[in-house]
Amino acid sequence: MGNRLRHIRCERGMTQSELARRARVSRSLLNGLETGRISNTTLDTLLKLSDALGVTVDNVFLANKFN
Repeated sequence: MGNRLRHIRCERGMTQSELARRARVSRSLLNGLETGRISNTTLDTLLKLSDALGVTVDNVFLANKFN
């Protein structure tokens, strides 16, 4: 999940701080998800991040499950 999240964020040209601000989550939470320190989060957080990135939740968080 983390690598995909980071990849999409970088493709969009966003810093962690910018994505965190747009998604209304803490940068430390975002960093934890990207680095794998945090592997579980709420559906609300998933929706906020995917919306801020302009993609679907499954595109970010489930893409590797089916590849």
